[in-house]
Amino acid sequence: MLRKGFLLGLAGCLAPLVPAGAQPPRVPDSVLQLVVAVADGWDSSHAKLMPFSRTGAGRPWQPAWPRASKVNLGKAGLAWGNGVLPVPHGQPGVPSKRERDQRAPAGLFRIGTLYGYAPESVPGLRLPTYRVTTRDCWIDDPTLPSYNRHVMVDPAHPPPWYAKQRMRLGDFAYEFLLEIRHNADPPMAGHGSAIFFHIRRGPEKPSHGCTTMARPDLVNLLRWLDAGAQPHYVLLPRPVYQEWQGRWGLPAMP
Repeated sequence: MLRKGFLLGLAGCLAPLVPAGAQPPRVPDSVLQLVVAVADGWDSSHAKLMPFSRTGAGRPWQPAWPRASKVNLGKAGLAWGNGVLPVPHGQPGVPSKRERDQRAPAGLFRIGTLYGYAPESVPGLRLPTYRVTTRDCWIDDPTLPSYNRHVMVDPAHPPPWYAKQRMRLGDFAYEFLLEIRHNADPPMAGHGSAIFFHIRRGPEKPSHGCTTMARPDLVNLLRWLDAGAQPHYVLLPRPVYQEWQGRWGLPAMP
């Protein structure tokens, strides 16, 4: 009975369980920039976002903007994603991210390459960048071997799936695509793909799972991010953020 009670008391904690005496997983010491987004709950399609920085491991997080900005999430809300730190997949009533579920992945994720085809460049970028052309695709079909990967094809002799997987669509919302490395190391088929920061389609328009924002806010974020600071992104519902703030070593909520 003692063992059963002990396990019940740990419901909602990180999985797998942390061995006795071990330190729980936290934001890696090498991470000096952290983009934080907090939603009201699992079914919320909006969140407040604030970038934070620190000067070294164990140093306090400092906000990079004077106030948090509003961002849009997936139409259906959030779901546990596959990121840097373990999260409790399989919780009753809490979904895990799946392809085309229209939910944004929750957890801690590396920030990767900036893809795009905006007509103007952002001065002073300190991120790896890639100029998208008609040859570039991002695979969101779980049956294809390069699922959740950027691939290049010959547009003069495209594969059958090209039209549905191409990245250059002439769409203003995708002029900047900053990679959120959900389900990336390695990808698991069907667990969600093509998750980015990008320009929102309207102040209240949710996404299919990406984090979207006003163009000026996204440009400011791109200017601030520095690949040398190992930037990461954390997205959580507010109750979970409150519970895990100390455990993960997160800043005060925006």
